[in-house]
Amino acid sequence: MSKHGNDRLQGTLDLLVLKTLAARGTMHGYAITLHIGKISEEILRVEEGSLYPALHRMTQSGWLRAEWGASENNRRARYYSITAAGRKQLAEEEKNWEQLTGAVARVLRFA
Repeated sequence: MSKHGNDRLQGTLDLLVLKTLAARGTMHGYAITLHIGKISEEILRVEEGSLYPALHRMTQSGWLRAEWGASENNRRARYYSITAAGRKQLAEEEKNWEQLTGAVARVLRFA
């Protein structure tokens, strides 16, 4: 049996970040964490130690574009936006999420 827990969690973080940027446009990392927390009613908390490596990895993969700019409080911040490749990846992540949640629902319903 293969272990895929971390892959699934990483994929879930990718899905949340990509969906946030697709819906909200360009954002800096802290704003992404605030948005995910707010929309999830603070159930989902994205820690900096998980977010910034994920943002870097997604940028290296070509799913995100990163540029330096000034934040709302005039601090230097890195802003991220989704690319065409990121939108394609988002569609794939959404499909995978639907398959996963559907499978879990079937097991819970018929176990």
